[in-house]
Amino acid sequence: MAFTVYVLFSKSTQKFYCGQTDDFELRISRHNAGMVKSTKNGSPWIKIWTLNIATRTEALALERKIKKRGISRYLIDAGVEIKIEVPRIDED
Repeated sequence: MAFTVYVLFSKSTQKFYCGQTDDFELRISRHNAGMVKSTKNGSPWIKIWTLNIATRTEALALERKIKKRGISRYLIDAGVEIKIEVPRIDED
């Protein structure tokens, strides 16, 4: 069974979320339905990055590594191009 380590982004909260699962499509639908406590307030969540991993042990280790490094910093270090429209804040 393969596992997926994933990074999501919420435009409404401007936050990243990292997790791992054995069913990514079900998991992201649960995030967007407000069924996950830690992401309840950020819908809609968009997929930024995924990586398939052979075992849950390896997936959990990578998830911890990403969170420890900082999600955006990890993605930059890994060479992942992040294309997100960030709302412009006009200064008066």
